Amino acid sequence: MTDNKDINGLEAIYLAAIDSNARFITAVAGYPMTAVADYFFKKKDSNNYDIHWLTNEKAAMEAALGASVTGRRSMVLVKHVGMNLLSDPLMTAMMHTIGAGLVILVGDDPGAKASQNEQDSRFYGPLSETAVFDPATPKDAYDSLQRAFELSEEVRVPVIMRITDRLEKREQNVARSISKKEDAKIPGKKLDRDIWKLTMHGKHQRFHIESEPLLSHETENSRFNLMEVNGDKVGIISSGHPSSIVDDILSTHLVYSGYSHLTLGLVSPFPKDLVKQFISKHERILVVEESEAFIESYISTCDSILGKRSGHLPVGMIEKEHVEFALENIDKDEVSKYTDIQTIVSRGSRPICGDCPFMPLYNVLHDIETVAGDMGCSIRTAPDPLNAVNTGFALGGAISTACGFPGKGIAVIGDFGLAHSGIVGLINAVSCGFDILVIILHNEIAAMTGGQETPDLHDVVRTLVPDTTVIDIDRSISSGGSAKTQNILRDLIQQKLKTKGVSVIYIEGKCTLY
Repeated sequence: MTDNKDINGLEAIYLAAIDSNARFITAVAGYPMTAVADYFFKKKDSNNYDIHWLTNEKAAMEAALGASVTGRRSMVLVKHVGMNLLSDPLMTAMMHTIGAGLVILVGDDPGAKASQNEQDSRFYGPLSETAVFDPATPKDAYDSLQRAFELSEEVRVPVIMRITDRLEKREQNVARSISKKEDAKIPGKKLDRDIWKLTMHGKHQRFHIESEPLLSHETENSRFNLMEVNGDKVGIISSGHPSSIVDDILSTHLVYSGYSHLTLGLVSPFPKDLVKQFISKHERILVVEESEAFIESYISTCDSILGKRSGHLPVGMIEKEHVEFALENIDKDEVSKYTDIQTIVSRGSRPICGDCPFMPLYNVLHDIETVAGDMGCSIRTAPDPLNAVNTGFALGGAISTACGFPGKGIAVIGDFGLAHSGIVGLINAVSCGFDILVIILHNEIAAMTGGQETPDLHDVVRTLVPDTTVIDIDRSISSGGSAKTQNILRDLIQQKLKTKGVSVIYIEGKCTLY
């Protein structure tokens, strides 16, 4: 049966998961996926699925694989940077095979509104050799997720679906397809242990002989790849949210009514035959996509390909005015409009909270030459006027970064970053005999991603590092004031910098936002 109603993309994803009988879900907090995971947590009492916040994407993927091989359809909810950690077990899972369907739902952040980079998750498709769905609308998201679970089981590999914040918020009438009774159970496929009759090389051969042709056939014939030919002058190729922008422009501007549109909702494996056919029908091709030139990279050797590389469209997020500008300049081979580089001044500052309890520490760090920062609130202290930390490469990376500093390096890391992967850096610092001071900001939550609880690793840290000092900064400020607390921290840091080996200062404070 079907049930039609207006819903947003977030709701469409949730309903598709329910209707696909997803039974095990892991999530790592981070924009724009926190909202999706929060919605699943909100609804879990009314549905029969397990869902868990985890602190690390590799662990989240491995737990989902465990559910899959034992017969439960599973999902992993992560943001784009989480794919970097998750890719480790993903690459092996492609050869190892799985059981029940496993879908990685990844949220990209075009424009880097709340992220340390602006990477494009579609590239993990060809890298891992799996399918990547890139839906444009809530209806596409609903249908794509259902198909992703089916395809995952048919090919016996994890499948990726990319979304963005704008897809989550967009509303559309969606026909909910429910083919079974509400309490029906979709039989759970389990791992076929015959895979262990093959060598690792044999597993890779099996993938290319058995699985890859199925994936290629899927993408070349997918209902999510739609070709509409209206003329032979201009053809537009798009994927994801920008596809809906193109549809809107073509349907509302009479001057563009003769332009064709190829929407790619399944971008990996790349549908080269379909795209080649579309290109051959047109004089000029405009590629509209975000964040990177993913589609464009496959066809850039063809003549008259316009997009990010020709300057017709900017890197990152695509807005309606960008597409309109590109179409207005469709007869030009190159344009040079997008040459400005965004600064904090031009975008607007996003400073750390003025009443942050750790402000006395940041004022002390301002006067220290090199401090390794970590992803989280402390990264907002890097620009003027605080200039408290100098680096911020990856969540959990501050400790390892500081190990490369001359003398006794200083690392500032939040308790969530420590639990995510920073603890590994601490283990290595101790085992390798580095001289390093680790300052852990303990507020018991992941403040940048929605206030999720974090594990308490006090005892673990004390076991690893006997030279551990704990300070209750709220109590210190309350009893002696910020200036005195600042002096206490300065003296303690200078003392620890004179001590050989690994030292830890645990600073406890309550986040004023939560």
